[in-house]
Amino acid sequence: MAQQELMKAIVQEKYGSPDTFEQSAAVGDSAFTALNAVRDQGKVQPGQTVLVNGASGDVGTFAVQIAKSFGATVTGVCSTRNMDMVRSIGADQVIDYTKEDFTKTEQRYDVMLDMVGSRSLSDCRRALTPRGTYVLVGVSNLGRWFGLGRQATALLLSPFVRQRMRAFVVKRTREDLVVLKDLVEAGQVAPVIDRRYELNEVPDALRHQGEGHTRGKLVIAV
Repeated sequence: MAQQELMKAIVQEKYGSPDTFEQSAAVGDSAFTALNAVRDQGKVQPGQTVLVNGASGDVGTFAVQIAKSFGATVTGVCSTRNMDMVRSIGADQVIDYTKEDFTKTEQRYDVMLDMVGSRSLSDCRRALTPRGTYVLVGVSNLGRWFGLGRQATALLLSPFVRQRMRAFVVKRTREDLVVLKDLVEAGQVAPVIDRRYELNEVPDALRHQGEGHTRGKLVIAV
């Protein structure tokens, strides 16, 4: 527990904001999406192995922390420059996708949360246990129509394989807001804030986000 608290302090110092309003604003939709993916679609249980592909992004940073709070052993996939940050938010293992292909290792995962759609569904299934669960959360590496096609393919495939293939629409409820509030107040989840922009810098913020290398969240000060 002391080590986890230390990690959280490092995150707050390096990536967090001392401003309560900025911290609160940075939770938002990404945290709801991550909670839905981990709890409702992945049905993550204590002791399971979970892989988060895209662990340094807005939803991924929350997914790593929420899966850890559920008692899972978490592996995060990200680029070289984000490895330390992903470790600092609780990932037990971090894979640098520029140097290693997570679908070609011997490790098999009970749940895979895919934020980016960077590998084929067949490759992802190889990285799962025989009755593992694949949850398609995002398709940031694909265009809109290809992304929708991947979602449809995953859902159509699910009845014909032993593994569970999931794609979903996020539901935001008051009850889930309370769950997220409790996780944040318990120190189990903290938003990672990459950069802060003034209102007149919104074009710069959108440009930075469009480059696809944002760590956690961007915040606009108003």
